[in-house]
Amino acid sequence: MKKKVCIEMTSMSLHIMAMVFMLCDHLWATVVPGNDWLTCVGRVAYPIFAFMIVEGYFHTHNLKKYVMRLLMWAVISEIPFNLVMGSRFFYPIHQNVLWTFLIGILCIYINERAKEKGGVVRRGLVGGASVVLAFVLGLVGFVDYNYAGVLMVLVFYFFRGRKWWNFLGQALLLWYINVEMLSGYAYEVQLFGETHFIVRQGFALFALIPIWLYRGKQGPHNKALQYFYYAFYPAHLLVLGLVRMV
Repeated sequence: MKKKVCIEMTSMSLHIMAMVFMLCDHLWATVVPGNDWLTCVGRVAYPIFAFMIVEGYFHTHNLKKYVMRLLMWAVISEIPFNLVMGSRFFYPIHQNVLWTFLIGILCIYINERAKEKGGVVRRGLVGGASVVLAFVLGLVGFVDYNYAGVLMVLVFYFFRGRKWWNFLGQALLLWYINVEMLSGYAYEVQLFGETHFIVRQGFALFALIPIWLYRGKQGPHNKALQYFYYAFYPAHLLVLGLVRMV
């Protein structure tokens, strides 16, 4: 009898995959510009991280410590991020992605508190208010991916689960956010005598493949790996920023 082969992603494999894709994107943005395939691959990173932030919220044993860790690394990452994005130590018009995630966690927390108090109407109003809050804080905070980044976190929160409508909601809303809201540069492609345009940011939708292959398993996990996940972000930015300056 043949055994079914089931490809399954763990939390660890998602983290590593997203880190590699993020590195590709940042290499393109700094030391090896012109290699567009790197940034196309890099588009996949952010939705995976956004998904993992939501999972982290629900799986952490201590939400306060989880938020404080993110806050600490957001502060640590600011100068390396500024070096990469602005080639200077102080660059107030663009903040690193960990601030985006912190806003997303705030929006999730507000929704979860509304759930505790019950009431469909209350939950609906708070849900709508959290979307508005995501827009406002993402925009005025100058965070990475701005309000669209916070909204992607909320997509994975509002459509968390493995039912068909969860998958459909994730796919449709990620398409709208990345292709319509973020849009940006597009590649011109000739197909069957017609000219079509493929939005670069649309490659982010490929992130749904590994995300949907995840079924809640953590995989190898210890303190060393946890610190590695956090430290990789400022460390690789610092190296790339310094290399570009040299």
